[in-house]
Amino acid sequence: MAIISEYQEEERPPSTSTFNGTLDHSNPLEFLRSVFLFVSRETDFFKREAAEKEVAMLARGIREEERKKKAEERDLEDKGKAEKRLKETKVEPEKKAEKAEKAKEKVEDAKAEEKEGTQVPNKGNGLDLEKYSWMQTLQEVTVTVPVPPGTKSRFIVCDIKKNHLKVGLKGHPPIIDVRELSKPIKPDDCFWSLEDQKSVSILLTKHNQMEWWKSLVKGDPEIDTQKVEPENSKLSDLDPETRQTVEKMMFDQRQKTMGLPTSDEMQKQEILKKFMAEHPEMDFSRAKIS
Repeated sequence: MAIISEYQEEERPPSTSTFNGTLDHSNPLEFLRSVFLFVSRETDFFKREAAEKEVAMLARGIREEERKKKAEERDLEDKGKAEKRLKETKVEPEKKAEKAEKAKEKVEDAKAEEKEGTQVPNKGNGLDLEKYSWMQTLQEVTVTVPVPPGTKSRFIVCDIKKNHLKVGLKGHPPIIDVRELSKPIKPDDCFWSLEDQKSVSILLTKHNQMEWWKSLVKGDPEIDTQKVEPENSKLSDLDPETRQTVEKMMFDQRQKTMGLPTSDEMQKQEILKKFMAEHPEMDFSRAKIS
C-alpha cells in the first residue's frame, strides 16, 4: 500500500544585503557605478541578457516621472497666477465702485449741509462767493476781490473799519459794501494790496483771535466750522497758552464730528465718576451731565 506524505517546506526569508555609500553631487555617475558593482557582487542581475535594457528603461522611467512632476508644478503655478489675475480683476472694479460711492457720499453730505444752512469750507477755511472769496486762520481773515486786469492801485477804493468793509473802483459802484462784518476786527492792524493788477487782497485782523468765523458778512452763507482744518505747522508760532487753547479747540471739533464728548464734557464725567466712587450710598441713576 502506498502512503502519500504531505508536507510543507518552511518559507525562508529573502536574502538582504546592506549598501553603504556617499553621493557626491558633483559626480553622481560614480555613485551609480558603486551601486551597480554592489548589485553585481550580491546578485546575478547583470548576468541576465536583458539587464542593460532594464536599467535603461528604469532610467527613462525616472526621467519621465521628473518631466511629469515639473509639468504639474508649472500647471499649478499657471493656475495660481490665473486665479490671482482673476481676483485682481474682480477687486479692481470693487475698489472703483467703493471710491465712487465715497465720492457720492461726500456730494450728498455737502448738499445736506447746504440745505441745513452751512457749507463745506474751501481749502482756506473760508468760502468762495460770486463777487469775492475769503479764507481765514484763527488770527486773520483774507478777502480776495477780483478787479479788471491792468487795474492800477490808485483807482482802488478800500475803506476798513471795525465792523465795516468797502471795496471798489473809483467812479464805480462798490464791489463789496459790507455794513456789518460777521465779527469785529482791528482796523489799525488791517491793510490791502493789489495782486498782479487783477485782484485786491485785504487782510483783516480779528479782534477775537480764538474763534473761527462762520461767514465774512452777517447774512451771507455760513461754513460748518467743525469742518475747518487748521494748519498744524502754524501752531508753533503761537505762545504756549494760545497754542494749548487752539489744540483744545481742534480736539473738541474732532470729538463733535465723531459724536464723542468734548474735553469739558469728559472732565465733568470724570468728576462725576470720582464723586460717585466716594459716595456709594447715594443713587446716581438719574444723574445727568449738563
